[in-house]
Amino acid sequence: MALLFCMDMKLDSFSWTNQRKKSFFEAPYTTRQPQRKQANIVATEQTTTQKHSLKLASSTPSHNIFRLVPIFVSFLLVVASISPVLCLPIVSDSGHHLPANQTFKPHAELLKLKRIRAYLRKINKPAVKTIQSPDGDVIDCVPSHQQPAFDHPELKGQKPLDPPERPKGNGTEETITQTFQLWANSGESCPEGTVPIRRTTEKDILRANSIYRYGRKPRRVRRDSTGNGHEHAVVFANGDQYYGAKASLNVWTPRVNDQYEFSLSQIWVISGSFGNDLNTIEAGWQVSPELYGDNYPRFFTYWTTDAYQATGCYNLLCSGFIQTNNRIAIGAAISPRSSYNGRQFDIGLMVWKDPKHGHWWLEFGSGLLVGYWPAFLFSHLRSHASMIQFGGEIVNSRSSGFHTSTQMGSGHFAEEGFRKASYFRNLQAVDWDNNLLPLTNLHQLADHSNCYDIRQGRNNVWGTYFYFGGPGRNVRCP
Repeated sequence: MALLFCMDMKLDSFSWTNQRKKSFFEAPYTTRQPQRKQANIVATEQTTTQKHSLKLASSTPSHNIFRLVPIFVSFLLVVASISPVLCLPIVSDSGHHLPANQTFKPHAELLKLKRIRAYLRKINKPAVKTIQSPDGDVIDCVPSHQQPAFDHPELKGQKPLDPPERPKGNGTEETITQTFQLWANSGESCPEGTVPIRRTTEKDILRANSIYRYGRKPRRVRRDSTGNGHEHAVVFANGDQYYGAKASLNVWTPRVNDQYEFSLSQIWVISGSFGNDLNTIEAGWQVSPELYGDNYPRFFTYWTTDAYQATGCYNLLCSGFIQTNNRIAIGAAISPRSSYNGRQFDIGLMVWKDPKHGHWWLEFGSGLLVGYWPAFLFSHLRSHASMIQFGGEIVNSRSSGFHTSTQMGSGHFAEEGFRKASYFRNLQAVDWDNNLLPLTNLHQLADHSNCYDIRQGRNNVWGTYFYFGGPGRNVRCP
């Protein structure tokens, strides 16, 4: 009975055609017909036993069943030999088990694959050179005027702009340890006139919950983080008009507990309310197994003009950010990284508004201009920012029923300090006249301080700085 039940469950699940389901054991020649009156004539010379046998065989349709008994027994023997295979759970192309009552639909799966490949053709532009990264990434060197940004209707036929005037410093030049990316360790580089773009694969998209949400943050991210799973440890400045933000931050490899969680350290440039009109520009490093398929910290960017609903994306996964640099691949892994009680490696980041054209430019490391977000992408940020923010963020999915053990920063609390905790240093803002100024009117926020905390300070070497982070779940963070 167990074998037959398993067979029935699985065979019902495999609806390979649009025809109505038929019982597996039903065959055309066994279809029940209206009973006919029997017209068999029994010879008188047959014995009583022979008469009984003939009458039994000819009086009901059950003789068809008896004829099928040997066939059915043989079939059961075959089924028994392959039943472990037939009883395996159904798995979709994405690797997820389908529910027991969900029918596998080849047409739907093929349509999904068709959409994925159409998206890949759109986002993966023809390359003049391809570089294999040691971490498995493929970096395509794409002509700069053919990058995804120029699919945008307002950018078609255009080319990247020349570099703008850099903000004027405040007299304190800092030396930043140059941090490299893993793909560059191959010794290969992209030629002038091209930009390095991390190739997106079918596996990348299949890890996402939805093709349409691939490369985007969850909708409706609220400022107080309540109820949406996003937790922060940040400092921020508001109450003024801001035209950019700058800082240096060290790079770690925090443990991320769940595929659909992430851990990041970044700068936010923000305008609008925290409703549906939120405008943000974001840049930093993140560990995101869902987006990248591994646990490397990766240089990333993000933007939105409607609170993460329909606009914006990570990196170059939609038309928006225009890259101008042929040495930095957005979305590629950063190497080396900081180690606990060991050497520290940090990256410099600056986002600022070009006074001439109004676009928002991004600088990475020691003066490397990565590219810019065109001003027309935004509503509120078209003029200026009303808030700048620095720090860490994680997603707590509570997939195990309690707080995640995903780490923020180094995975250690702020009180442990240098070489142990994650930090931001030399926090600065850009004013209306394109001047870099130190930030002093900062506010702290650690919305789950028993899980991740923050501690601010100031000295002559690091200017305004702070340590932040934590382990997530612990005795004080159940």
